[in-house]
Amino acid sequence: MAHPDFQPISGFDLPRFAGVPTFMRLPHLTPTDTLYDAVDIGFVGVPWDGGTTNRPGARHGPRQLRDLSTMIRAVHPVSHINPYELVNCADLGDVAPNPADLMATLDRVTAHYSDLHGRGITPFTAGGDHLISLPILRGLAKDAPLGMVHFDAHTDLYNEYFGGTRYTHGTPFRRAIEEGLLDPKRVVQIGIRGTMYDGEDIEFGRSVGVTIITIEEFKARGPADVMAQAREIVGSEPTYCSFDIDFIDPAFAPGTGTPEIGGPDTFTAQYCVREMRGLNLVGCDLVEVSPPFDPSGNTAWVGVSMMFEMLCVLSEAVAKRKK
Repeated sequence: MAHPDFQPISGFDLPRFAGVPTFMRLPHLTPTDTLYDAVDIGFVGVPWDGGTTNRPGARHGPRQLRDLSTMIRAVHPVSHINPYELVNCADLGDVAPNPADLMATLDRVTAHYSDLHGRGITPFTAGGDHLISLPILRGLAKDAPLGMVHFDAHTDLYNEYFGGTRYTHGTPFRRAIEEGLLDPKRVVQIGIRGTMYDGEDIEFGRSVGVTIITIEEFKARGPADVMAQAREIVGSEPTYCSFDIDFIDPAFAPGTGTPEIGGPDTFTAQYCVREMRGLNLVGCDLVEVSPPFDPSGNTAWVGVSMMFEMLCVLSEAVAKRKK
């Protein structure tokens, strides 16, 4: 059971438009707080988009995601999971990036997640562009490469941009495989679509064993069959989940830097995440929400709704490991 000090503030006690916004209205803790090392799942913002190559703005994602998360209640409507009863959850604030230095920011993020890993805290990250997944994995995959369930319109397996730039939001998982952070045979990418530069990313991924499921295959087979395969691919070993908001069709989530039409609707996305229940998840991220492209906040609302879906399956995994 979770500690009573880690409960979110109820909308029955404080109106959702009032108070200081934190992820899911949870307590905000810093490393100097006595309860910090009692955290099981820590929400972390990485407000940085230095890996973006076209339309920036995801650096503002964590702040808007926090604000919209005040709308989330405590109990899942289908599974009836209350993650805050299973494990201790808290908002651990943001990793402070260096907006003028990409490599320094990667080092800062790696150091932060290495510290969380050493403390036994399972991270749940709000980005930020997708390059942030690389330093997160550097912090988490110190003992052995991880598997990954990756929801995205893009593979993020490119080798380089602009004749030699190897660190962008289109390259994190190429680097992660090269660095031994991910076991490519335990990586499944779901929802891939859109026009391509040359297809080299897909060729590389498949050559090393990554399972790449295009949106055409996804819709032909159906989400139940695809997610059954995903569970089989990652198995029972430690697995990371990375969710790019552009996995969802831009009709539902337009506030992102690289939207691609033809994606799943929000309910289908919810179903896919629910089908990860039972996996040995060791961390999650939700990335590429870019508030400047959706001032309404609807994309952030979709994002935090997906974060709660992931939190429910993640909390069960963490609680199981604690037994």
